[in-house]
Amino acid sequence: MFQMLIVCPDGNYSSWYLNSPIDTTSKYEDYIVKDVVTYIDKHYLTVNEKQARAITGLSMGGHGAFYIGSKYPQLFGAYGSMSGGLNLLPFSNSFDIIKLLGRDTTQQGYYQQYSFLQRAATYHFDTTQAIIFDCGSSDFFFQHNEAVHQLLTQRKIAHTYTVQPGKHNWDYWNKAVAQQLLFFFQYFKSNRHHK
Repeated sequence: MFQMLIVCPDGNYSSWYLNSPIDTTSKYEDYIVKDVVTYIDKHYLTVNEKQARAITGLSMGGHGAFYIGSKYPQLFGAYGSMSGGLNLLPFSNSFDIIKLLGRDTTQQGYYQQYSFLQRAATYHFDTTQAIIFDCGSSDFFFQHNEAVHQLLTQRKIAHTYTVQPGKHNWDYWNKAVAQQLLFFFQYFKSNRHHK
């Protein structure tokens, strides 16, 4: 019915889906963009066009989806985030972020390059992409999602943003993922191409 292929790659505990400038063995950005996309298009019946491909994730994966989705508009026509850790700087001492980007006091440049909220202040967005994100009002990432929403609004970047009651847990994500899948389904339907 939906004709959607859902791929769930393993991002490990703390990859943040980045190519770390400090730990050069951690190249999860390349893993998604080069390995996963190429493998899926080679082994499954897909429409190999950006208008038929979206990326989303929750928590760390939400940051990864926003970071990769915005950075590679030639690959992804839409991107989303659920309860995403969209601002890495305040959490530099948590979630092993320090292993990827160093200490915020000495590596500010890395946080400007790799943390979505910092990048979004000056990034040249592809306005043809569809963007959706949401966060629970009791989530510890809530204020950072609000900040991204405000920034995108100020920069006049079209997006869909939803706040619902909820915390950083599966009770919230089980509801949020259904909304995101519907958003992407409608996006694909409006951009339907046939091989």
